Amino acid sequence: MGRDKALLPFRGGTLAQAVARAVAQAAGSATLVGDPEIYGRLGFAVIADLYPGEGPLGGIVTALGQTAANWNLVTACDMPAITVELLDTLLETAERLDADALVPAGPRYLEPLCAVYHRRAGRALAEQFAGGVRKVAAALQGIRAVRFPMVEVSCFQNVNTPEEWSVCDR
Repeated sequence: MGRDKALLPFRGGTLAQAVARAVAQAAGSATLVGDPEIYGRLGFAVIADLYPGEGPLGGIVTALGQTAANWNLVTACDMPAITVELLDTLLETAERLDADALVPAGPRYLEPLCAVYHRRAGRALAEQFAGGVRKVAAALQGIRAVRFPMVEVSCFQNVNTPEEWSVCDR
């Protein structure tokens, strides 16, 4: 993309703010994982990523290592179509499970970057990360992850290129 997707202008704020607002509405609060110097001005709590530049799994490990909540909505900051209704459904479903994570599953792939993780999964994910695993989908093999079947997956569309951003409803 060539720039920080979290700070892209979106609906009167930034893309990260819009996603964090949806998480906060569903979960009661939202915390960003990243550089507090950069993201501290967005109006949400920020914890420093313990593994900057190491990918989303490092961010998930960071978040789960510092949370007081049992169940935690984890979302990427670049999903402009994410809805409070979906996040509510995921969180409510996860809270009824005896599992470590609830992960949406479309017809072709999992969406571990818009999922609900129990804090107890943090240790196993941290061990996998320490062992060199960097793909979140691969790390899910080491925890009790339940699939949440979804037919419609357009809400998970992220923006990775200027072209994808140009067609985003802002």
